[in-house]
Amino acid sequence: MPRITFIAPDGKSYVVDAVNGSTLMENAIRNRVPGIEAECGGACACATCHVYVDESWTGVVGEPEAMEEDMLDFGYQVRPNSRLSCQIRIRDELDGLVVRVPERQA
Repeated sequence: MPRITFIAPDGKSYVVDAVNGSTLMENAIRNRVPGIEAECGGACACATCHVYVDESWTGVVGEPEAMEEDMLDFGYQVRPNSRLSCQIRIRDELDGLVVRVPERQA
């Protein structure tokens, strides 16, 4: 089970054991990580599960696809390392992944 660290805007860390094949968002919701609202339930139809992938992990996580990029246009303070957590599938290579939750969601 890959271990993922979510860092809240206040700096508090939430370390979760994530389930392979599920999404980063699903694991955040399951573990009550604050700031991940996921209003569309993971359908890539909003930007309320926005996270910042730690710079050292962007290559491993990969680039967003076109639909995700379109939805990120609605995100709050989008950065080059912004992703929608509903679009990141958990796999063994993500063990140790660190993401930050923005101050607020769109």
